[in-house]
Amino acid sequence: MGLGAGLALAGGTATAQPLFGGAPGSVELPQIPAPELPQMPPVQVPDVPLPGGQNLAGVLEQAGVPVAHGPDGATVGQSGPAPLEPANFATPQITPSEGAVVGVAQPIIINFPAPVGDRAAAERAMRVTTDNGVTGAFHWFGDSQVRWRPENLWPAHTQVTVEAGDAVRHFTIGDALIATADDATKTITVTRDGQVVRTMPTSMGKPGHETPNGIYTVGESFRTMIMDSSTYGVPIDAPEGYRLEVEYATRMSNSGIFLHAAPWSVGAQGNTNVSHGCLNVSTADAKWFFENAKPGDPVIVVNTQGGQLNGHDGLTDFSMPWGTWAG
Repeated sequence: MGLGAGLALAGGTATAQPLFGGAPGSVELPQIPAPELPQMPPVQVPDVPLPGGQNLAGVLEQAGVPVAHGPDGATVGQSGPAPLEPANFATPQITPSEGAVVGVAQPIIINFPAPVGDRAAAERAMRVTTDNGVTGAFHWFGDSQVRWRPENLWPAHTQVTVEAGDAVRHFTIGDALIATADDATKTITVTRDGQVVRTMPTSMGKPGHETPNGIYTVGESFRTMIMDSSTYGVPIDAPEGYRLEVEYATRMSNSGIFLHAAPWSVGAQGNTNVSHGCLNVSTADAKWFFENAKPGDPVIVVNTQGGQLNGHDGLTDFSMPWGTWAG
């Protein structure tokens, strides 16, 4: 017996009668309205082509599934960044190293094993992505090296991924440790994430050896090192020559400017410039900087008579005007 009929007795004989027909003995059920289902929010889908010239987003919309669209009308996808173009270079070396924590003035340096002929094609095979949307630009230092930096110093604690052909690096921008050396006061003020953590009297480059103004980047550091004027063309026995051992030397430029301990000039620190361009500080201050500064931290020199720093020095990328860098 089907579900649409019921049994009734008539003169001792069983006969079938409609269950919902309104006849005597039948049962009327109440009308139940269809439930209102929540409206499906637009879904994000990748822009996947399908046979016949269709794509996944279009097929879903035809089936009544709302699809998310951006302000330009394009489908909002979840497929991640577009694939990079094939590299026209062999595996490069990338600085910083994998997992490094560096300062807010750290450029990304990509060194190729051979000169790159088509720079534009190479850039299409490279990408820098961050967790906070920081943007920047490439700048070529010859055919075998390209660098990338944001317009301004990195925001502290940025997570960065670099892709260059088949090479990938992940690194982190650490605390914003920024040292500002002001020749007007002959003082170095160090801040960490905006809070002053140390002030240090200093003596900078004397007349004829003025320290250039600009943004330097901390490089390597040495517990002790020999400083020798002959390495940049001034004989040791010349009137301005020297060869001496210094402690707690932190490199600021590839051209030879360091922040280092200079106990012989403590009396001049804070009032007179007597160095050959370096930032002289006390042994205690140099030791503190040696122990706290990390590669990539900026040292910003202002108010000297030394002109502007060369942005192609190698540790001075952020001194180059943005229009020149990205132009």
